[in-house]
Amino acid sequence: MHRPEHSIALPLLEREPELAAAARAVDALCAEKPSGGVLVYRGAAGLGKTALLSEVRRMATGRRAVWSARGGETVTSVPFHVVRQLLLPAMTVDGRDGEGAPDARELLGDRYEIVGPALGIAPPGEQHADPQGVRDGLDALVGRLVEAHGPLVLIVDDAQWADLETLAWLASFAERPAGGLPVLVVIAYRTEEAVGETEGYLQTLGAAAKLLVSLRALTSDATAGLTRAALGEHADDPFCREVWAVTGGNAYETVELLAKVRDCGLEPVEESAGELRALGASARGRGLIARLEELGTATTKFAWAAAILGTDISLDLAVSLAGMSHEEAAECAERLRAARILVGVDPLEFVHPLIAGAVYRAIPAAVRTAMHGLAAWAVSRSGRGAAAAAPHLLEVHPDGDAELVEQLREAAAEHLAVGAPDAARRCLERALAEPPLLSVRAEVLYELGCATLLTSPATTVGHLRAALDTQQLDDALRVDVVFRLSQALTHNNQTGDAAHVVATEVARTEETQARMRLQAAHFLWEGVQAIEDDGPGRSRRLDRVAAGLTGRDNTERVLLMLRAFDGTARGESAEEIVQIAERALLNGGLAAGVGWTDTAWGFEPPALLGLSYAFADRLDRAESLFTEGLRAFEISGWSGGHLAFAHALVGHVHRRRGDLTEAEAYLRESLRLADRVGNGLPMHWDAASMLIDTLLARGHVDEAREAAERHAFLPPYSSSIVIPDAPSVRGRLLLALGRRKEAVAELEAAGLALMERGRHNIVMAPWACDLAYALAEDDPARAAQLAAYARDRAERFGTHTAIGVALCCAASLREGGARTGLLTQAVAHLESSPSRYELAVARVEYGMAAGSPAELSSGLELAERCGADGLAARARRALEAPHARR
Repeated sequence: MHRPEHSIALPLLEREPELAAAARAVDALCAEKPSGGVLVYRGAAGLGKTALLSEVRRMATGRRAVWSARGGETVTSVPFHVVRQLLLPAMTVDGRDGEGAPDARELLGDRYEIVGPALGIAPPGEQHADPQGVRDGLDALVGRLVEAHGPLVLIVDDAQWADLETLAWLASFAERPAGGLPVLVVIAYRTEEAVGETEGYLQTLGAAAKLLVSLRALTSDATAGLTRAALGEHADDPFCREVWAVTGGNAYETVELLAKVRDCGLEPVEESAGELRALGASARGRGLIARLEELGTATTKFAWAAAILGTDISLDLAVSLAGMSHEEAAECAERLRAARILVGVDPLEFVHPLIAGAVYRAIPAAVRTAMHGLAAWAVSRSGRGAAAAAPHLLEVHPDGDAELVEQLREAAAEHLAVGAPDAARRCLERALAEPPLLSVRAEVLYELGCATLLTSPATTVGHLRAALDTQQLDDALRVDVVFRLSQALTHNNQTGDAAHVVATEVARTEETQARMRLQAAHFLWEGVQAIEDDGPGRSRRLDRVAAGLTGRDNTERVLLMLRAFDGTARGESAEEIVQIAERALLNGGLAAGVGWTDTAWGFEPPALLGLSYAFADRLDRAESLFTEGLRAFEISGWSGGHLAFAHALVGHVHRRRGDLTEAEAYLRESLRLADRVGNGLPMHWDAASMLIDTLLARGHVDEAREAAERHAFLPPYSSSIVIPDAPSVRGRLLLALGRRKEAVAELEAAGLALMERGRHNIVMAPWACDLAYALAEDDPARAAQLAAYARDRAERFGTHTAIGVALCCAASLREGGARTGLLTQAVAHLESSPSRYELAVARVEYGMAAGSPAELSSGLELAERCGADGLAARARRALEAPHARR
């Protein structure tokens, strides 16, 4: 906190433990192996939090780079306001500022387009920025700043007024794993004014803190010590006791009172004690305002303008808002500085937030509202844009102002582009309260839905349903609303509702291109439901619609993608499926408009296309598509559910290849990313199923069990299909755990549901082979039927992987030469497939059946390369057996 030059410097009494902890934290940051952490000071206004931060700054200055920022009561709705204060001084922007500092573009690298708009150093992009992507980018930026400057101290005062976007980042940054970046984050906030989401973020910071201190008022002894330090040792006991009685031990009020005592030359003796209450009253509340009013009408008006503008007060804006000349404003500012109300020149700042708050609240309500309107106009006129004016627009009374609605919509669009959907939501909700014209209201509701699509599917659903209910949407926009609503429902684990919404809209839409798009959406959400009434009927309808399509436009391309995936799930000819998939591409790649980050169709169609290639043994094509998606999400800064799903898809390709260690790493990262979005969403189910399947392939059964328990991988299952099929994978897990009876029940139920739906892909849903293994001893006839079913479906599908897996299953039920012969065929097929783990299994089984050390050694080597530890151990045991050495 800034102080006027004539303010008095007093010791920090009764803060010794807090200072000692801060000293230890700074020393740890300055050690040979520096470590960071979080310090949090909290308490009521005026208890000395700012003074403690100043002392921490003093401890660290000259030893480490120190940057600081402060929240402001009137700018809490400005996204990334505090982040900008905190980090911009650390870098050079377009050759300006930060002399000797690294360039922002170099620091941010390929994240410049993601983080630059949030920092206000790059224009916003056209797409909505993912808030998690921006937070990840800020983490990376701090990491680069550590490389450039060494360990850092980041100080935030008045965090109760920090914008939510900054607090969300600080909270996530504080929760980084131990041993993270050497950065000391020091926070101070007022407990009585930390409410709602702000309180939640500050509690997260407190939970992560090395030190969390709730400050208390000074005792009478400490107040006496301050009094004598300020006025001299001759201050007598009655005078000191009265100082404590007047201020209640509030450190700020004590310092201000003592400054006034010194300024007016009052003797610090018992005879003067009666005058202290009047002096103290002038430092707060009505007394402060009375003192301000004594400075004159013009000065009061200028102080009001400063209070409306908040922190980092631009002199030009204050002049414009106060309606006076620069000369008059300069005189007013000087009087306010002399009165210890303002400090600085341009920008100006209030000496203490308590003063700023008192001045702001003293403005008559009607005048305050009018001044916010003028401030919005002045900010817009200055070229700062609608987003900068938004805090003032939000304070204007609703009055049916169409222009204000448009300004708020423009501000919301800017907020979305920098990754601040909550700020956009506030603007759009305020626009609804204006209210807008009926024809515009539906559009505002749609924009509200779009604002929350990446972060809160449930909120999105509500807004989009409301937009549809207005009946004011034109046909094109209505189709967009329906599609986004269905997408949000699916992401919110309400896939059945998504299909129903689209079906209802299809029925009311005439035969147009829009209707065809809706039909495609209906096929999409029906197809990804975990349960549907007539799966074979839907497949026949989709086959009829897609027959003859050439992929001439994006709707046709999406229908072909859906047709390819449906054929994959049904176990149709993989060769024919690939031919259909190829027609969905344009020049061998995804067409513009159906890419991973295109919002018209979403990421589901290209994901289903890639899975079709993966199960057709075209892993190179699948990997190309999935890595393209991963990169597209990273470039766009989409670090939430989209990036989580992309990691799962890339991990699944590695699983199919037999790169099990690599697959596990991608899948664990997928779940880490998914956990930041929510719990139990479809992305969790896919990543968890893939991870458990991979861990079982590695032979890590206990880890698979732990993953299943952690992610609640048990009925009821997701409302969306899970890849690979969740009940099948759970049955496989139960079998590995020795819970055979439960495994049989799970696998029987899985098979019944899938067969009724017409889904026969034995790799996508590996229930049949596992059930055959489970029943081999107790019901060999049923096991043989299942093995025959699996082999028949594998041969119809026609991939070497599926046939090889089915042959291994059949071989497990046979003995002697029949077993060896089937395994010989399995190895031959799997040698022609890209699935090395399945090949390793077949080789080990063949080596054991044939008593061939050479085959066992070959299988062992391959299992080790795959990371299949359990299979490798089994091969070693077989090699060490007496018959294998003969």
